[in-house]
Amino acid sequence: MKAIVVEDSQMVSRILKRLFQTSNLPLEPIFCETLLDAQKAIDRHEDIFIALVDLNLPDAPNGEIVELMLAQEIPTVVLTASYDDTKREALLQQGIVDYIVKESRYSYEFSIQLMDRLLKNRQTKILLAEDSSSYRLLIRKQLEKHLYQVIEAKDGNEALEQLTLHPDIKLLLTDFEMPNMDGVQLIQKIRKAYETADLKIIGLSAADNPSLSSKFIKNGANDFLKKPFNYEELHCRVMQNLKELDLINTIRDAANRDFLTSLHNRRFLFEQAETVLQNTSQLACLAMMDLDFFKQINDNHGHDAGDMVLKQFAQLLKKSFGRFLQARIGGEEFSVLLVGLNIKKAALLMEQFCSIINETDFIYNGERLAVSVSIGLVERDKDNISSLINRADQMLYKAKEAGRNQVISETKKTAI
Repeated sequence: MKAIVVEDSQMVSRILKRLFQTSNLPLEPIFCETLLDAQKAIDRHEDIFIALVDLNLPDAPNGEIVELMLAQEIPTVVLTASYDDTKREALLQQGIVDYIVKESRYSYEFSIQLMDRLLKNRQTKILLAEDSSSYRLLIRKQLEKHLYQVIEAKDGNEALEQLTLHPDIKLLLTDFEMPNMDGVQLIQKIRKAYETADLKIIGLSAADNPSLSSKFIKNGANDFLKKPFNYEELHCRVMQNLKELDLINTIRDAANRDFLTSLHNRRFLFEQAETVLQNTSQLACLAMMDLDFFKQINDNHGHDAGDMVLKQFAQLLKKSFGRFLQARIGGEEFSVLLVGLNIKKAALLMEQFCSIINETDFIYNGERLAVSVSIGLVERDKDNISSLINRADQMLYKAKEAGRNQVISETKKTAI
């Protein structure tokens, strides 16, 4: 996908190009200096996701570029050097996503962050609990400008039903005064099941009660807005809360991953495998893997070579078993939990993986390193994860004793 940037200032274009390069934004920027250039770019490219435009262009000095983008139904962010409150309000009413003033470097950084947020918003569900249908419609339209998936509820009971139907909802906007259950009562019920790290909540109210905001927050809301509110403030509050949620998830994910290989770690394997074993009767197999003679690689070529082998091995593991849970247990030991497969099918996959490792060139400083893997494989019975790993370790030990570079399961043996 692409982002079209329409800007005639060379200095601003250089700043934005650098920010695109240093960010992880999965958007290819197309830079244009005029309205005519932008029209030609639109004609050439069908996958333009968003437009970032200046209002004053050599051939379009009065914001005509916005009309072009909105006519093509391209979400549009205005980045301008002048703050005109009347024009800003008119453009927001016209349908732009946001109006950003070129006040500092942070303004440019914010525009990049906003594009990143809009990409994420397409998969982000927001629940809107509001008994006024007209107010629901107003807020929904504002949220949909930012590409959120909006789910509506007319009262607290319906909001709880929607949370059950959509457990991946990330943020709740709830009014205070609603029939059957007010907003604070709704939050009290929700917080029994959802931690603040899993679901963000913003309270809304038109009531003239100065203590209502603290009442919301003391009962589990993360934020509060008094109606009527400025829609830019709404977007900023929503964006900030979702940003915090992303940060929490990033920290959680980092805690569950091995730093070197980016595979999940031993703790995550134990937690997830235990959940699978307790909550499903599906077939499942566990493979324990160990790189053969790995210490010799470290001793003969250094730990940098060993790290290279571990990272390349992990990439092959991800590629071969992408739909299954893979983990680095520690050192040169890895594991894969294969849910939905019997041991015969799992053994076939493991044999193929052994062959892939044998046929892969592990090159360090121009020298091909000898890399192979031994694998022990077992099928679940009535085990917990600890006993399942112990059984797989016994099979792995047999594979090592039998000469390495092979798969041994409790029912068969295959040498490569």
